Order: sequence, then C-alpha cells, then structure tokens
Amino acid sequence: MKKEPKIVVVMPAYKAAKTLKKTYGDIPKSLKAKIILVDDASPDETVQVAKKLGIEVIEHEYNIGYGGNQKTCYNAALRNGADVVVLLHPDYQYDPKMLIDLVQPLIGDEADFTFGSRFTQGRNPLKGGMPVYRYIGNRVTTFIENLFLGTSFSEFHSGFKAYNRKLLQALPYKDYSNGFLFDSQILIDAVLADFRLKEIPIPTRYTEESSSIDIINSLIYIGQTIAYLVKQKLRTKE
Repeated sequence: MKKEPKIVVVMPAYKAAKTLKKTYGDIPKSLKAKIILVDDASPDETVQVAKKLGIEVIEHEYNIGYGGNQKTCYNAALRNGADVVVLLHPDYQYDPKMLIDLVQPLIGDEADFTFGSRFTQGRNPLKGGMPVYRYIGNRVTTFIENLFLGTSFSEFHSGFKAYNRKLLQALPYKDYSNGFLFDSQILIDAVLADFRLKEIPIPTRYTEESSSIDIINSLIYIGQTIAYLVKQKLRTKE
C-alpha cells in the first residue's frame, strides 16, 4: 500500500501578527499538513500569536531578508521529511483554501513545481487590488522571461508555490539571494533544469496588511532578475 506523501506548509513571516490567525485558520484540514512558521525578527507579536495557535516556530535572531527566510523554511521542511513543501505567506494575500489545488499535481506526480497565477483564464489582478506598478513590472518581466526561456507562463512572480522534495534537493537554493531575487532564481533554474512546472489559477487579494515591495525595490528586483536570467541562459549554452 502506497503511503501518503508528507506535506509541510512553511510560512515565511515578518510582521504577520494581524493576519496569521485567519491565514492559519483557512488552511484545509484535509491536507493533513505540518505547519512551520519562520519569523524573520518581526518587531510585532507574530511569534506570540503563532505559538498561541500551536504552530511550530523558528525564530531568526535578526532580519536576514525574504530569500534568507525561505532558505530556513525549506531546510526545516526537508529535515522534517517533507515529500511536498508549500510556501504560504501569512499575510493573507494568497487564499490558503487553494492549497489543495496547488499540491494535487505534485501528489499525482504531474509536476515538480507548482505556483499560483493571478493572470490565467483572463483574470485581471488590478481588480483584486494589485498595485499598478507591480502589475506593469510583472507583465514586463514575465514577457522577457518567457522569451528567453521558451516558456508561455502567464506569471513568473507569484509567492504562492509548492515543490516536491526532488526539486529542492537538486537546486542550489542555499546559494541564492537572501533578498527578493530568490523567487526568480529558483523558478529560472527549475525551468533550465527541465523540471516540470505547472501554474494554478488563483484569485488576487491585496489588503492593507498584504506585504508589497515598493517601487524602487521593484525596479531593482526587475533588473536583478533579467541579469540572472541572461547569465544562466548563457551558462547553459556553454
């Protein structure tokens, strides 16, 4: 009898005290997932709220950045024997109820990496509150990445992701950026390494509590993403 895959949901947290409870509460119980929160030295009550909810917490002594937080998340998930690792932001920007849709292709061995897309099936993220500058940046970089990689994804910059164990063990994520560039690096390298990627339609939901990179850092992120894309694409041709 084939055993059920172990699912670990990791939450990279920073100032999530106001939204953590409802995010956690909406995680489907049928998923039977282990939940781990990694707090990146939040100045609010994130850790206290998480512990009160009974969530396993890993605390950073000082803030190391979004990418660095993900590294701790994935290390912890793999240590816990995860077959499937889900990245869920605790700011309630992504609907936890969609986790079933996100992990199903991984459980069914139809994909190695899934990510939620807010642009599929004619969806308009602006109606869900996505800031205009983020919409434009997403469209531009997604177009460039598809052009270089020969893919046709509707979005490259979702923070709602799931991976199988094989992919995380194969990619050098521990060497990636500790900043926002981490997201682009893992996706670009997954494509270039011929892993199976699948995007899952999800709704757009931005609120006052949703984390959002500002315009200046968005421009820096776009530049870094394109530079990394070109470097990795040239490397594969050598």
